[in-house]
Amino acid sequence: MEGDSENNTSDKVSKPNTWPYMTVSSLTLSFVVKLAAASVIWGWGYYNFSIAWLIAPIAFSVWKAERKRDNELRAITAQASVLAKEKELIVGRIDELPSWVYFPDFDRAEWLNRILYKVWPSMNQFVRQLCKQNIEPSIVARLTEYKMNFQFDRLVLGRIPPKIYGIKVYDKNTSRNEIILDADIMYAGDCDITFFVGNIKGGIKDFQIRGLVRIVMKPMLSIMPLIGGVQIFYLNNPTINFNLVGVADVLDLPGFNEILRKTIVEQIAAIVVLPNKIIIPLSEEVPMESLKMPEPEGILRIHVVEAKHLMKKDIGMLGKGKSDPYAIINVGAQEFRTKTIDNTVNPKWDFWCEAMISSCNMQEAVVSLWDWDPNVPGVQYDDFLGRATIEVNRVKKKGTIDTWVSLEQAKHGMVHLRLTWLQFSKDPADLKAALKETQELRITSMSTALLTLYVDSAKNLPCIRGNKQPDVYLEASVGGKKEKTTTVLRSCDPVWEQGFIFLISNPETGVLHIKITDEKTTMIVGEMSYNISLLLEKNNLEVTQQPYNLQMAETDSKLVLSMSLNILKYIHPEPTSEEDDDDHDINQLNKRIERQESNISNMLSSSVPSSPLKRQSSKESVNSPSRNVGSGAVLLSEESAAVEEELIVSTSAPSSFAESSHLIHRNPSVTSSLGEAKLGRIQLTLRYSVQRQKLIIVVHKIANLPLPQNDPHNIPDPYVKLYLLPDRHKETKRKTAVMKDNCNPTFDEQFEYVVSQGDLSTRTLEISVCTQKGWLSTGSNVMGQIHVKLSEIDVSKAITTWYDLQPEIKD
Repeated sequence: MEGDSENNTSDKVSKPNTWPYMTVSSLTLSFVVKLAAASVIWGWGYYNFSIAWLIAPIAFSVWKAERKRDNELRAITAQASVLAKEKELIVGRIDELPSWVYFPDFDRAEWLNRILYKVWPSMNQFVRQLCKQNIEPSIVARLTEYKMNFQFDRLVLGRIPPKIYGIKVYDKNTSRNEIILDADIMYAGDCDITFFVGNIKGGIKDFQIRGLVRIVMKPMLSIMPLIGGVQIFYLNNPTINFNLVGVADVLDLPGFNEILRKTIVEQIAAIVVLPNKIIIPLSEEVPMESLKMPEPEGILRIHVVEAKHLMKKDIGMLGKGKSDPYAIINVGAQEFRTKTIDNTVNPKWDFWCEAMISSCNMQEAVVSLWDWDPNVPGVQYDDFLGRATIEVNRVKKKGTIDTWVSLEQAKHGMVHLRLTWLQFSKDPADLKAALKETQELRITSMSTALLTLYVDSAKNLPCIRGNKQPDVYLEASVGGKKEKTTTVLRSCDPVWEQGFIFLISNPETGVLHIKITDEKTTMIVGEMSYNISLLLEKNNLEVTQQPYNLQMAETDSKLVLSMSLNILKYIHPEPTSEEDDDDHDINQLNKRIERQESNISNMLSSSVPSSPLKRQSSKESVNSPSRNVGSGAVLLSEESAAVEEELIVSTSAPSSFAESSHLIHRNPSVTSSLGEAKLGRIQLTLRYSVQRQKLIIVVHKIANLPLPQNDPHNIPDPYVKLYLLPDRHKETKRKTAVMKDNCNPTFDEQFEYVVSQGDLSTRTLEISVCTQKGWLSTGSNVMGQIHVKLSEIDVSKAITTWYDLQPEIKD
């Protein structure tokens, strides 16, 4: 205690001596910078130079300052969330909340964080070797085309260890022979990393990485250490962020920054993102093949059909142009890219790809949309158009999903995806059906089988370079895909113990090619070919630890392999009574709404006495999206609307109608089909996904928008604009397409907001119906508006409701 008090006292004494010096230094530097800027501007005018040359550097400096401020704020927030105690973290409402706050099945792990704090100093050497051996060569290869060299100089992790925000241990749907747990881990430390780019010295600070790490412990043993081995991997690509400092801050442009960031992400993915794993054997009793042999669960076939109503990012002659969109599909470390469609916001790709899935639970397929722009070498200008996320487990449960998905992190836009789950079969007879299916699709890139290859070792390889042992690696290829092992130095009997997976178009004609190469001389020291059709004749379509002769002069050289073939087969899932919380497609919602509206119409026709006021059904007069404005359609009077309202809210309805009445209802204030304020009505579906922490809004249609009184022939061009208050800024803005000349437009567009369940009750959804402005028009274009307080409605189930539009509320 005395030592602590002395340290605290010395800290308090030393601070007053350092702060004045720091303040004077910063003031002096600020004065010099401002004096230099004023001198440059004065000199520019004195020598009559054009002021236009100053616009670019001034704009660049402003952009740099704003970017630096945002990055520093993000870094400070992340470090605060890592260092803060959990109670302080929740009370402070920091965005990076622990997983156990969002998901009740995640447990707190403060005891494990204390262990990490003790172990963290010993991790420095391991990370240094990882960066030197894997990440540095990849960055050098990326910068070769720009004739720039790269080298790490200093690698210190700092004193702040990673923090585990929550741990989930699976007790269901797992084998008795394994333990599976997920850990939500974030690192936001005070690392000190310096590097050289050519002769320029720079550094990285505020490095952050967060993702869901899965740890699999298997097989279970009856002797110590009770567990045969450990597998560690990320389910999806982790989120990475960092800031450049020093002279390299000059290079903190979108180009160099993105190259550096993408290379780091790719190298992490190549090491520890599925299907890649870190494998740690714990017992010699367990063969390495059982730990390192790839174990896929199935194949996810993805069809990116098209997109619609994407954002316009290109600049045209008369303002906003269109976009040149393409899509990137990521499933773990696997990445696919569509072609680029020029000059459109409604692209049609018809792109197919297949991803190998090692773990359905918690793994996602992410489709990111981008606007392609011409690139200056080293600088990336492509604009982000939004992304769509589909949980792989949903596809496995449904068998196939064909849906429009609204884009996240975008004002508007949707993408049409078809996803199919393919299981594995060991029956050779299923190959005929798989081949027939791919022929009907007429897609040459589709696969019918999956080959799992495990390269164990080689024996008696020939010596080279004057009887010296070679530095060898093995390369395996099937079709156009190649896989490569690590290099084993100076060995004629190398042991690789690595597994690979190949998708096979046709196993009856496919051939596996293998060659072993000396790394220094690039000389082939052994090679072989294997017809995959031979596996169709083997028991269970596999061979285990089989030695094969290599094609070379030394006939005693052998390669030990294990291979397994699986036929891809679509199996219809068994129907379940449980409805998937996230499986509410817009088309399904519309069908349900039509059935419910039909029930309402039937109830009205059978329960309300015939009256000259009710000359057509409520569906025709109120909900029809194709009303002709000039036809003078007869509307429901206040009396008949009141009767309809009474029927909907009350009494002796059949059970089917009573079950659906919570989905189709009106505000109690409805007095006519024009709405309380005579501005029309809007139909919405609201629901909240607890699993995905997302608020989903479907804008269905608008009924009976009024014509301008001063110009009844000017039919509006309506669209719907959404904000999630109190955050009224461009990131929370969503917008539908514009419908030309229509007072009863149908949109059927879906929008999503990522919001925690705790914050949901504090949010208000603002929905404005606007009309597109003309070139010279002024004033507000809002035709009607509603504010939905999410605390006052139950969004745990899909609720479809008509809302009366009200006059606009000014901020």
